[in-house]
Amino acid sequence: VIGSEGTLGIITKLAIACPPMPKSENVAFLACSSFEQVLKLFKEAKANLGEILSAYEFLDAECVSVLTKWTGVTSPLEGESPFYVLIETAGSDATHDEEKLHRFLEHTMETGLVEDGTVASEPSKIKAIWEVRERITEALRHDGYVYKYDISLPLPKIYDVVEDTRKRFEGSDGVTRVVGFGHMGDGNLHLNITGPSYDKKVMDSLEPWLWEWTRDVRGSISAEHGIGFKKRDVIGFSKTPEAVALMATLKKTMDPKGILNPYKMVQVPGMP
Repeated sequence: VIGSEGTLGIITKLAIACPPMPKSENVAFLACSSFEQVLKLFKEAKANLGEILSAYEFLDAECVSVLTKWTGVTSPLEGESPFYVLIETAGSDATHDEEKLHRFLEHTMETGLVEDGTVASEPSKIKAIWEVRERITEALRHDGYVYKYDISLPLPKIYDVVEDTRKRFEGSDGVTRVVGFGHMGDGNLHLNITGPSYDKKVMDSLEPWLWEWTRDVRGSISAEHGIGFKKRDVIGFSKTPEAVALMATLKKTMDPKGILNPYKMVQVPGMP
């Protein structure tokens, strides 16, 4: 039932576990010269921060550009860089966590993985840094019509699709900018393309090309936002015909009248 987006059952009882708030939180905002550096930094973060690493987000320079243009929010770093990384740590010992984070930052700066960076432990400063990541979507809405995609890709390929999309629309009047940001931990990329207004030519150039691109690198057409009804008819780019048929069989067996969240996830013969 988990992962079926409500198409196989309904929740009748729920227990919520409420873990205690971490006693220590730190956020670092770092600049990297290439996406290769972003990947290497992620590997170092997992190895050296271990149990206190609670978030690793990346965003490109175009994200900061559109953010500054439409919201006034700027990078906390003085210089510009092709890529930025937001790292959050959470633990129970403030002294231990800060020392661990600072050792990690010293090492990555000495080895050239990080060009510049800043660290915050005060709630107000932590919030200000998180705004750089969290208000990107708001800024994009002001930039025009947004073609939004939420896909999951192997980490070495995660930014290739952003670059290929830019090449695909180079010189196009229908596209203003292409940005990429996401969660490295699960290979989740938010690919956003903005334009002056909705353009069918742009959409036809994006789909099914993007689904095919994702399939060819063994990615998933949907990550944290699910399948729903918008991606129901393209699920075959991520799942084999046999897997889709099995999903349809399970749906028909557990919900023969098709009343549980209809129209979503998978098309079942004889059902809406």
